[in-house]
Amino acid sequence: MALDKNFDAAQAEARLYAAWEESGAFKAGANASRKETFSVMIPPPNVTGSLHMGHAFNNTLQDILVRWHRMRGFDTLWQPGQDHAGIATQMVVERELAKDGKRRTDFTREDFTAKVWEQKQKSGGTIIGQLKRLGTSLDWSRNAFTMSGAPGAPAGEEGNFHDAVIKVFVDMYNKGLIYRGKRLVNWDPHFETAISDLEVESTEVDGHMWHFKYPLADGATYTYVEKDEDGNVTLSEERDYISIATTRPETMLGDGAVAVHTSDERYAPIVGKLCEIPVGPKAQRRRIPIITDEYPDKNFGSGAVKITGAHDFNDYGVAKRNNIPLYALMDTRGAMRADGLPYDAAAARAAAIAEGREDAPADATEINLVPDAYRGLDRFEARTKVIADITAEGLAVMVPPTDPRLGKPVKAPLAPEEGGEERDETLVPLVEPKKIMQPFGDRSKVVIEPMLTDQWFVETSKIVQPAIDAVRNGEVQILPEQDRKVYFNWLENIEPWCISRQLWWGHQIPVWFDDEGKEYCAATEAEAQAMAPGKTLTRDPDVLDTWFSSGLWPIGTLGWPEQTDELAKYFPTSVLITGFDIIFFW
Repeated sequence: MALDKNFDAAQAEARLYAAWEESGAFKAGANASRKETFSVMIPPPNVTGSLHMGHAFNNTLQDILVRWHRMRGFDTLWQPGQDHAGIATQMVVERELAKDGKRRTDFTREDFTAKVWEQKQKSGGTIIGQLKRLGTSLDWSRNAFTMSGAPGAPAGEEGNFHDAVIKVFVDMYNKGLIYRGKRLVNWDPHFETAISDLEVESTEVDGHMWHFKYPLADGATYTYVEKDEDGNVTLSEERDYISIATTRPETMLGDGAVAVHTSDERYAPIVGKLCEIPVGPKAQRRRIPIITDEYPDKNFGSGAVKITGAHDFNDYGVAKRNNIPLYALMDTRGAMRADGLPYDAAAARAAAIAEGREDAPADATEINLVPDAYRGLDRFEARTKVIADITAEGLAVMVPPTDPRLGKPVKAPLAPEEGGEERDETLVPLVEPKKIMQPFGDRSKVVIEPMLTDQWFVETSKIVQPAIDAVRNGEVQILPEQDRKVYFNWLENIEPWCISRQLWWGHQIPVWFDDEGKEYCAATEAEAQAMAPGKTLTRDPDVLDTWFSSGLWPIGTLGWPEQTDELAKYFPTSVLITGFDIIFFW
């Protein structure tokens, strides 16, 4: 037989890999000659994605360790599988539907998820093929999927991973570790869902900072004084307003207060007084209190900041500390709300709260403070209109066109004509061009909005101690050593974890509600109904964050909650090789 002139790598590699697989060389326990086990779980790649250079590097390192231990006779498992990747996979299907002019909501939930399963089965083999092409010695007979066994799963997708996910949710709920609450989250207006910090790309863009006057209520005035570092007065003037600067003027409609630093002497005379938001119908012009807090930086801008607790993470903290209402302004698509109370009634409620005639409600959702002229507008259209309306009313901070903060080149002034006088320069609104960090959805590419929404959370602070102890006592070793610091910093300052997503593809949250809003958490609808005899129940439509199920990967792939032989043998696993940024999630 004549040799081919050129070596055909693709043909040779496929033939060799098929021979390896057929021989069972990669199966768990193959070539074992000693009792020690060595197990590695492949970090599951997205089922509809493709491998990239990071995967290739990561999997090569895993393969080296796995083959080395297998050759030395260890009972070795390298567990393969894929992640259902909620938002990424749903996006692929929605994009295909859009080609025919259709949206997810044109289908029932069941019909839509059936299309996602079709997509999974069509493209899921891509990554498997790529991993085989790399020559990875994974035990493909055990290939796993984070949605196996879920309701509606087609033939070939059997398994109990879904059962494991639901069991953990129910157990943690019953222990008080999972709860539903209204908190600020990253909101993607394109996909209309909460997303994690990891799915937000903060990008430096050209932005602006608008300076506006908030008039003091009832015509009050005060002496505004600025001093230099030596305490010498550099400016003293009577003012009937407090000045603020903002990069998001549309959120002014939901302001609950203006805050200044507790040590800022410039504003001491007006702390506790009310000022007016400079936008909205004059007849219902809203008044908000001027408060002190440690958050404002008195050396940045005017030193005074507007507090819009429902649309900014820093403001949210100030509002919670000072019992300032959280007024939500936008709907799920990032447009100004058109629901809730009519503006007149909403403004009256807000006024009563600001003036102390009514307590701030725990949930202010019904108080829609978007005036009629802005309701239904896209948030950026509303921004343009808010700026125009404030400027037209004379409440923009005005400066000479030569003010360096405007970022324009300043020309040398012309000498006045002999016997004449210098003409006054026409003042212009103070709008500073600034580089700002803008959050974008990593998949939608739209600007992410901090939004106050009802979500499910894990009280992570109550469950992280064993993970901290495992590293501190040497049971688990992190390499390189410097990443221990990242690990401890993350876990010791951990925030509640938002685990709900407003998607259809994923593990649906096992909680049902009766007509009065009471919750019933159970593994099945029948169990929930047994807890609420005679009541009509509606299931929560949200699904769990993909990372909730991925966190069960090391045990779910081994058959848990069943106490299988594989679970007893291969868990805990031996090594995890991954990027340092994944420390937060694994």
